Amino acid sequence: MIDEAISSENWQARAEMAEAALSRVQAEAEVRLIQAELKAEAVRAGMIDLDGLKLLNVDDIRLSETGELVEAEKLFSKLKRTKPWLFSQSSSSSVAANPPLPEAPRALHANDLSHEEWISARAALVRRR
Repeated sequence: MIDEAISSENWQARAEMAEAALSRVQAEAEVRLIQAELKAEAVRAGMIDLDGLKLLNVDDIRLSETGELVEAEKLFSKLKRTKPWLFSQSSSSSVAANPPLPEAPRALHANDLSHEEWISARAALVRRR
């Protein structure tokens, strides 16, 4: 009888420890998910340096049932107003490609032109003088 009482207390203590560990792991997973969602939203909002996320109070941020940040757009628009230097000028989620460099003007050679092209090019040169 004493062994059964000790055994049941032991199981109860182990179950309580397991539940505490489970709740701790769930809380850590939620914090990591919030951080990942914050990074994704920050990139979409045009944040230049993700170290600026340290300025946010993570305790106030909640996830929806679908796992997305609640009122993320409002959060980042407020951050843009208060700390605009953290963001680039454009808030596009796509990366803008650099425009191609203009080609240097090529000199026309008379040997490469047809007779009609040569006559029109010669006339243009004579008009400029």
